[in-house]
Amino acid sequence: MTVSRRPRKHHVNATLSASHRTPLVASPYEIKLNLLLAALPDPALKRWLPQLELIEMPLGRVLLESGGTGSHVYFPTSAIVSLLYVMKNGDSAEIAVVGNEGIVGISLFMGGNSTPSRAVVQSAGKGYRLKTKIMKEEFERSGPVTHLLLRYTQALITQMSQTAACNRHHSLDQQLCRCLLLSLDRLPGNELLMTQELIANMLGVRREGVTEGATKLQKAGLIRYSRGRITVLNRKGLEKRVCECYAVVQEEYDRLLPMELAA
Repeated sequence: MTVSRRPRKHHVNATLSASHRTPLVASPYEIKLNLLLAALPDPALKRWLPQLELIEMPLGRVLLESGGTGSHVYFPTSAIVSLLYVMKNGDSAEIAVVGNEGIVGISLFMGGNSTPSRAVVQSAGKGYRLKTKIMKEEFERSGPVTHLLLRYTQALITQMSQTAACNRHHSLDQQLCRCLLLSLDRLPGNELLMTQELIANMLGVRREGVTEGATKLQKAGLIRYSRGRITVLNRKGLEKRVCECYAVVQEEYDRLLPMELAA
């Protein structure tokens, strides 16, 4: 299957501590590393610019907890965040990933006031955060920003639905390829900073299964894995092995959030 690449590049308190922030001030150029922020109309961009806070997103950091009421929403730029559904016994499974194409915390400003899933950083990097109160006010303006956020939400729902179908009907190898490709699309390079344990939690499988799958991909010359770093060596090879779920998700993102919006 040939797929075109979309260039998108234990309990923890949901509020990031001051030690994980950087003192950098947001600039119009820097925030456009997130494609959703890049698509903002100029008036909204000017309103948000003084309020956007650039932060570090270290591997494993919990940004939002299931059932919690977060004080901020998040716009990753070089990090990838996994949205996990958490069972009562602590088991979890990934329902979607968010990177530099989107926002973490949509339920906080769409009327829910709390999030049904845990948001944890699966690949370390940076991003911006914005107070939930400001986002709610912007969403309630019912203008172009609202329409943009609704289109993004529709694309995210498609990803969640396709992930559920994929986990039920496709092999672990195919799921692993989908996970790697979706993550790769949300980064500027070809290296992912994520552990096998985290991937296992995301896919809702045993770590041994991920180890076996990653070993197969490495022997095939598609990836190189070492100490929490996964380097994709042959993207086209991954695309040939992945199921149709990957293409379905990417086509929906491209349809609802065309790249020209970010120009």
